[in-house]
Parts: sequence; structure tokens; C-alpha cells
Amino acid sequence: MSLAWDSFAAFPLLRWQGPAGIVAAFTSRVGGVSTRPFATLNLGFTAGDDRAAVAENRRRLCAAVGADPARTVQNHQVHGNTVHVAEPLLGGYLDPQGELPQADALVTRELDLALVALSADCVPIVIAALDGSAVAVVHAGWKGLVAGVVEATVAALGPGAYAAAVGPCAGALAYEVGEEVAVQLRERFGDGVAQGGMADLAASAGTALIQAGLAPDAVEISGLCTITDPKLFFSYRRDGATTGRQGVIAYRGEPDAEES
Repeated sequence: MSLAWDSFAAFPLLRWQGPAGIVAAFTSRVGGVSTRPFATLNLGFTAGDDRAAVAENRRRLCAAVGADPARTVQNHQVHGNTVHVAEPLLGGYLDPQGELPQADALVTRELDLALVALSADCVPIVIAALDGSAVAVVHAGWKGLVAGVVEATVAALGPGAYAAAVGPCAGALAYEVGEEVAVQLRERFGDGVAQGGMADLAASAGTALIQAGLAPDAVEISGLCTITDPKLFFSYRRDGATTGRQGVIAYRGEPDAEES
């Protein structure tokens, strides 16, 4: 299992070489068509970006990983611990119609049903069965981590052996939190995750995955910070509410198929 930068159609993807048949990648802000302050690969409709630009960005992402936009799914994320079993969206991923499910994790055992979780400092996570039979994506801020969204996702996937990758998020040297947040993280994940007014969301997510039953060597953490790298990542903490969203996309392909 490993994470490595790859490039398709002029934009970078942090690809996860996970279980056989699982296609998964974390995006950056690079390679789309959105203009400032959403330049350029903004995947979020709700931040105020032009919808046509976001749709094109989403189309490019799906093309890069070989996903069908009509079978690509996303939640309306609410910083909780609800897990949703994925179903295709009315209108598809490029222009979804109707209300999205309010949840922070998606799971599926279907083939070729792509799952997306968005982030702009929160932790994007992909979890997959070692035999390639199931996959999940998670959006986890500090509230979701404390509420148990990671453990709830592994439980929803069901019994089995799993691996996971933790993507770019607010880093331990830049994510400032008050003591009221720090104490909750320490109680759930140990003293080391929140010290000196800073919190380590990636380490918290890694501990949550291990607490949920994953082997420590089955958890890959990118170590990349969204706050301190404005050229590569969007960051709500750094730029405020008017900023874009990167994310993670993952799906089950055929185990013997080459990754796109």
C-alpha cells in the first residue's frame, strides 16, 4: 500500500495503490477551469463558484480516474458520524438534482460506483477491503472524528480486513485549536494528538482507524498540510469561507483490470 503523486491531463492526483481492484485518488487545487478565488480544480458547488466551471472540474476528475459521472456519488457533509450506503445521484455528479443525503461517509460494494468526499482542511479518508470487495470514503473534521465517523464507517462496511489512506488535511504544525477542542481529541485519541494549542487531525484519524480494527501497517497517512501549501491546496482556515474544495474519489473496479 502506498500514496504517490501521478499526473493525468495536466493535473496532479495523489493516488493510493491500495487493495487490488480499488481505484482511489486525492485531488489538489491544480488543473481545473475555475477562476480566483476558486482557482482552479474546485469540486464544490456550495462555495459560490460558477456551476459550469465546477461541473467541468468534476468531469475532468472522473475522466482522470476512469469513473462514470453518472455513477459518481457525494453526500451533503454535516460534520457528523452518519454513514450512507451509496446510490447513483439523480442528474449525475456533474449536475446533481434534488437533495443530497446528509452524511459524512459513503460505503459501497457495487462495482464502478464512484464515491467522493470533499474537504478544505478536514480529513479525507478512503477505506477498502483487502479483498477489494468494498470501499468507503469519509469526510472527518474534529467533530466527526470525536463523534466516531471513522469507526461508524468501518462498522458499516462489515466484518473483514481493511486498509486505509488518510489524505491531505490541516497539519499538526498549523491547525490551531482551543482547549475545549483539544481536550476532546486527547480523550478520544491520546495526549499526543493535541498539544501546545495545535491539533493533529491526521494522527487522530489514523488512531481512529486502528481503534476500528485496522492493522497499523494497513493505514497510510499522506502527511501533507492544506493550510501551509496555498499553491497545492484549498484551505478554509487560511482563506476563509470563500475557497474551493479538494477531495478524494474511490471506486471498486474489476480486480484484474489495470488502474487508469
